Amino acid sequence: MFAIPGKPPVTLTPRAVAQVARLMARENAYGLRLGVKKGGCAGMEYTMELAAAPEPNDEVIEQDGARVMIAPMAQMFLFGTEIDYQTSLLESGFRFNNPNVAEACGCGESIKFRDMPETGAPRG
Repeated sequence: MFAIPGKPPVTLTPRAVAQVARLMARENAYGLRLGVKKGGCAGMEYTMELAAAPEPNDEVIEQDGARVMIAPMAQMFLFGTEIDYQTSLLESGFRFNNPNVAEACGCGESIKFRDMPETGAPRG
C-alpha cells in the first residue's frame, strides 16, 4: 500500500463514519470494500460493496467504529482520499474528495485519474 507512516491512506468524515457504521450494523458486515473499475464516460468508476471479510491484500482502515477495505488495484488511486456522506433533498450518498482525480464527468459517476508514471505513484 502507498502510505505515509502514521497517516491513514483514506480518511472518513464523521458523517461517513456514521453511515459506514450503520451499514455494517444493519447488514452484519465486516466493513465496506472500496475499489475502482473501468467504465463511465470519464473512464473509471468507484465501486463499493459490503463485505463479510477482507480479501487477501485488502488495505483495512478502521476509524471510530467504521471499517473500510481498499482493494489492491484501487490502493494507488485512492491514496489521500477523504470520503464524506452527504444528504440532500434529492439524493444521498458517499462523496470522494480524491486528489488523484484529474477529471470527473458531469453526472459525477465516473472519473479520470492523473497519469501515472512507471513507478505507480501519482504525478502531481
